[in-house]
Amino acid sequence: MSANPFWDFSLAVYGRPGVPACCLALQDRCGVDVNVLLFAAWAGLHCGIRLSAEDLARTDGAVAGWRDEVVRPLRALRRRAKTEDDAFYRRMKAAELEAERVQQDRLFAAGGFTPQAGGGLELAAANMALLVPGGDPALDELVELLAGR
Repeated sequence: MSANPFWDFSLAVYGRPGVPACCLALQDRCGVDVNVLLFAAWAGLHCGIRLSAEDLARTDGAVAGWRDEVVRPLRALRRRAKTEDDAFYRRMKAAELEAERVQQDRLFAAGGFTPQAGGGLELAAANMALLVPGGDPALDELVELLAGR
């Protein structure tokens, strides 16, 4: 366990079959920040928090600069290097993961939530839906995967 239970949650959830594909589909189709999406799920599932659109906007604002200036450029470098230089690709992949951990530490601090009883899938789904107005099949699938179905 790390000092950030949200990071621990994210590693566990993202490691489940099907979850990365759903998250990346939402990122690519809807412009959803996967870390913010996972934060919304964690807040509902493990903290019993029903987020408002304002809560998510405030939390997203706390990490927007880091995402735009560090995470996205590293992602672009990693994607570019994927078919051209394997050693550089692996270094960029590790750097991107570390940058995302920093972003998650900032999300955790900005939220100020701690795990507690009372959370559930319904809260997580409602929180994530705020990030995908109008819905998306990948979001529906992600909710099913979080339910263990």
